[in-house]
Amino acid sequence: MSRRDLIDPESRVPLDALLEAMPGGFNAIPDIVRRREAVANMLAGLEVPENPNVAKEDRTVPGPAGAPDIRVRIYRPVNASGTLPGVYFIHGGGMILGSVEGEDPTATMLCDRIGAVVVSVEYRLAPENPYPAQAEDCYAGLAWMAKHAGELGFDPDRLAIYGASAGGGLTIATALLARDRGGPPLRFIMPIYPMIDDRNETPSSHEITDVGIWDRAANIEAWNWYLGGKEPDGYAAPARCEDLSGLPPAFIDVGTVDLFRDEDIAFAQRLMQAGVPVELHVHPGAYHASETFAPDAALSKRIWALRLDALKRALA
Repeated sequence: MSRRDLIDPESRVPLDALLEAMPGGFNAIPDIVRRREAVANMLAGLEVPENPNVAKEDRTVPGPAGAPDIRVRIYRPVNASGTLPGVYFIHGGGMILGSVEGEDPTATMLCDRIGAVVVSVEYRLAPENPYPAQAEDCYAGLAWMAKHAGELGFDPDRLAIYGASAGGGLTIATALLARDRGGPPLRFIMPIYPMIDDRNETPSSHEITDVGIWDRAANIEAWNWYLGGKEPDGYAAPARCEDLSGLPPAFIDVGTVDLFRDEDIAFAQRLMQAGVPVELHVHPGAYHASETFAPDAALSKRIWALRLDALKRALA
């Protein structure tokens, strides 16, 4: 039986439509520049109305020492009062794709639904910029956000990081850097189906070969580009990090038809064993980013309800 047969039927409809329009999915486009253009064009074609409850501002802030400045997009609830919580947002894309613009609807929704100041970071991408560019950019953006909490209008003691896929891996890497570099302090992290293990040895990494979204071949290619021939450390591939103690409480979710399923479950168990409070959800029938491709599916609505509830509780 193909693993595709295990996908939630409602969530599978848009995936099948994508694969009909683009056989093999985005990863069938070998040239990374053309692949990025295809993803950007697909996202641009999604009609997402502007949310009048959220104000946005783009800024350029200092990058890592000796590296270029980085762009961030700041989201503020228009009608909020008092000091708000803060969410640092890291987009996904396998370390090779993605942008602030591509995940603008999600960052906007989090700002509105959580009532938080959200700062989304535009980090450098591989293969042009291999590791550690991504992790260092994300840490620099977090440090800037925390330093400017008063100006941005959020409580630095109620700061969380949210990121999915590569953004999930970078969420963990950034939290590890904050732990090991003495700050900024974090209340909570939400790595969503995080990309954390370059070894591709788990059963799920062998199972997911024909789903059409982040299959085994795509993951191997992305890790090769991301590492650029370097030996990975625990910041590049957090599954390799030996000491997970001292990390903030975490929320992790992943689907049963996601290549990252087993590495994420194992990582959540290791966090628990290290004394870190963890909420873990494994969603039957969900493929990688299925809640993005099929936002109206009942499964997607359950996934988002759990995430929003956990963020609100953590940042209360």
